[in-house]
Amino acid sequence: MFDRVALARLRHAQPWLRRLSRAADHGVLWMGTAAVLGAVGGRAGRRAALRGVGSLAMASAVANIAAKQLTRRPRPLLDQVPVVRQLLRQPVTSSFPSGHSASAAAFATAVAIEAPLLGVVVAPVAAAVGASRIYTGAHYPGDVLAGFALGSGLAALTLRWWPRTNDRPPLAGPPPRPAPALTEGAGLSVVVNSGSGSGALLADGPEDTAAVLRTLLPRAQVRVCGPDDDLPALLAEAADRAAADGGALGVCGGDGSVNLAASLAVERDLPLAVFPGGTLNHFALDLGIESLEATAGAVEAGSACGVDLGLAVDDTERRIFLNTFSLGVYPELVRLRESLEGRLGKWPALAVAVARALGSAEPVTVEAGGRSRRLWLLFAGNGAYDPPGFAPTRRTGLADGLLDIRVVDGGSPFARTRLAAAFLSGTLSRSRVYHSARLTGLGLDSLGDADRIAVDGESLPAAGALRLGKAPNALTVYRPAPS
Repeated sequence: MFDRVALARLRHAQPWLRRLSRAADHGVLWMGTAAVLGAVGGRAGRRAALRGVGSLAMASAVANIAAKQLTRRPRPLLDQVPVVRQLLRQPVTSSFPSGHSASAAAFATAVAIEAPLLGVVVAPVAAAVGASRIYTGAHYPGDVLAGFALGSGLAALTLRWWPRTNDRPPLAGPPPRPAPALTEGAGLSVVVNSGSGSGALLADGPEDTAAVLRTLLPRAQVRVCGPDDDLPALLAEAADRAAADGGALGVCGGDGSVNLAASLAVERDLPLAVFPGGTLNHFALDLGIESLEATAGAVEAGSACGVDLGLAVDDTERRIFLNTFSLGVYPELVRLRESLEGRLGKWPALAVAVARALGSAEPVTVEAGGRSRRLWLLFAGNGAYDPPGFAPTRRTGLADGLLDIRVVDGGSPFARTRLAAAFLSGTLSRSRVYHSARLTGLGLDSLGDADRIAVDGESLPAAGALRLGKAPNALTVYRPAPS
């Protein structure tokens, strides 16, 4: 088969097949594709990019480090391959399997898992990369087919510890609750946080987003919080105005902004309108809110639901959380990210923070039930999260009255190594360093040396004893009526 391909003359394909093969060197083609997907593909694109890069890294390592060392197959002879088609630098490693093909198939399969339509676009490019390796004389057809099988299999294997999610709201959503139908937004006071991430904020920035909101809800009062403004003060003013008008409080921003607004809405017994404007928008997406238009429609229709609030009460303050609470390594990671974000941007800062935190982190010591315990992480979700394990991503409901508790024990020998091994092998549920439960409350007698906590992604100081609990059905939120 290799000889037949070598004798073939694909005049129009010859120049770009060689360039395509070269572009895929060291995964450059796929890393660039992942960057584009992450930037313009929305939530599904970001998930596809992350799974794609992770799968590519696995496939490249297995193919180029493990498999090639075991097989050591010589590269094809190039006697029948025209010089104009040959690569300028001939590879010298084992021919079997094709590392380029493994990486291409891994990336394309991973993208298709998360976003099938994007996978349809990427798959032909991946196939062309494999074909280019044969056409340039770098590999036998069997090498390429083996690479495709290896890459696709490893990408599919990621589902074992990173289950696929979808963008549809959960089937069993929070219970409906009466809320005023605000025609054209009459009585609604909205604050747009210009410091939030990229979510629904439009390309021209927060002022453009505010203009869209004014078009959707012309009678609403919309205020932009600029870099020099005080967001809590603006939200408090908006809440007072909404209470006087008998309307509702609105916020356009990320989960941290929504947390601030939720506190004020509960204090003043106001319904809350959440316009997704952050980077991840966990709370909004778990409610099935994916756009500015979706929230605007719910506000005009008076479609709302009741959701639980998570409570974290220590010796100094009572805090609420809509999504998650944590202590241990995660609050330090958030603190590092926030300190670097102004110079590097959010995602580069997060990458640097992860490397620093995991490299230098130590377990924290807390007291519970009269015993001292060392923990890498204590996670509490406001409602039950899916999937089980160390990477929860989505809730099935926000009004179940439960805290989703997940703990990584730091007192066992080689706890970090055992946790990593269990995570990678898909056996986390049976690991002795990981524990999970769904509770109505949890008390810690002392936070010990854990001086910071994270609430909805914000790192905050904490001290003394801590009590985690729930305020069931305490917040009214506008949401589109379930279909």
